[in-house]
Amino acid sequence: MNIVSNDDTKCTAAITSLKEVIDPEIGLNIVDLGLIYAVNFMEEEKRIICVMTLTTEYCPMGESIVDNTRQALQSSFSDFGTIEVNLTFDPHWSYSMISEEGRKFLGR
Repeated sequence: MNIVSNDDTKCTAAITSLKEVIDPEIGLNIVDLGLIYAVNFMEEEKRIICVMTLTTEYCPMGESIVDNTRQALQSSFSDFGTIEVNLTFDPHWSYSMISEEGRKFLGR
């Protein structure tokens, strides 16, 4: 798991929150699934920018996962007024992005 951030302390708290967001089709959290690429904290603007992907561009649960990601960050960082979740498919998600813990969970 290689999540880029401009604030390692806040990122650790964000990761804890984001581990509560489960991909409903796979049953694994979005962090261990490798869907989170970056979480940056814009202190002056009170804005968080999260860059993530989905397992496929046509994920039927994509909108729900993005909404749950935004809600998880908002509940942990209520002092930030704006939570921006940006989807990217560059790089595309692959099985190799799953954490070791995630692979154990999936039995692989």
